[in-house]
Amino acid sequence: MRNIFNFVKAAAQKAKAKFNGVKAAVCRKISRTRAAVNAAAYRLSVRSKFVLAETRGENFVDSGIKILIAVVIGALLLGGLYALFGETIMPTVTEKVKDMFDFKG
Repeated sequence: MRNIFNFVKAAAQKAKAKFNGVKAAVCRKISRTRAAVNAAAYRLSVRSKFVLAETRGENFVDSGIKILIAVVIGALLLGGLYALFGETIMPTVTEKVKDMFDFKG
């Protein structure tokens, strides 16, 4: 009987040692992850501080001009296509369709 108790005690000690090893590994992993998150948060805060402290407005003016140019060019293209279809292409197509239906072959 004493032999069984010693066996159980030894098994419990092995399990406890293994659990402590796993626990230590998990604690190391958590502390490494926490350190990485803290470092990333610090880098982000430093970067955002520099970005917010900049007083140059170079991107706003450039973007506005690009958008304005795109809108004007698009309007010119649409106006030209509308005029082309309205005066040149559609009357010709309409005439050809009427000629097809009036065919007395």
